Amino acid sequence: MNTKLKCLLLDDELPSLTYLKLLCEQIPALEVVKVYNAATKLLADLEAPEALDFDLLITDIEMPEVNGLQLAERLQGKAVIFTTAYSDYAADAFDLHAIDYLRKPLKLDRLQQAIAKVKLQRPKKAAPAPKTFVPVNSDKGKLLLYFDQICYIRTADLDSRDKVVYLSDHNEVTLKNISFAQLIALLPTDAFCRVNKKEVIAMRLVSSFSHEEITSTLAGEQGNKTFILGEKFKTDFLQKVAF
Repeated sequence: MNTKLKCLLLDDELPSLTYLKLLCEQIPALEVVKVYNAATKLLADLEAPEALDFDLLITDIEMPEVNGLQLAERLQGKAVIFTTAYSDYAADAFDLHAIDYLRKPLKLDRLQQAIAKVKLQRPKKAAPAPKTFVPVNSDKGKLLLYFDQICYIRTADLDSRDKVVYLSDHNEVTLKNISFAQLIALLPTDAFCRVNKKEVIAMRLVSSFSHEEITSTLAGEQGNKTFILGEKFKTDFLQKVAF
């Protein structure tokens, strides 16, 4: 995944622009997308049908036609670092919420400090929401199986290739032709555990356990329903209930 800052460079003086590009290429966090020697050229690209993809603009302030301050006003949601040989524009620059204001001649360490500020202010991408269901083939056709509705799953009596899911609403559904290995791969790892050759249980329903048996919060024919804890599956179960 590319985590570099995509950067545009703008300066109407070619030596300054060349030097700025040289400095930026020494900063691993930056990817120089394009360089410009006129603000009008950059604006033309911004208005083109294919949007210009960038995170940061490093721009001079004093330029003909459109200066850096005027340009920054048009850039909504983009980080801007100003470079200039003058100190007169500092207040105006920060009124535009510029990330930083660098005096020429530029120095690498000072530019690196400015880039670090951009990275700190860069919005973090939200983590994808965890899945709450999985689509499965069942005896009722395609089914959305919601994890929080599953109590336990066991091998079907009529055909061991099928698995019966017992739901919290006291209904049950048969999953067609699916192995426990395939099934476990679809379920949230910490929320479910295979406890013996024929059963998988929801960990939220475990109330107590011994080395041979698990007692659940589900009502059974004689007290709470219990499950055999198979020797082969003890280690995984004990890791999931470890304090």
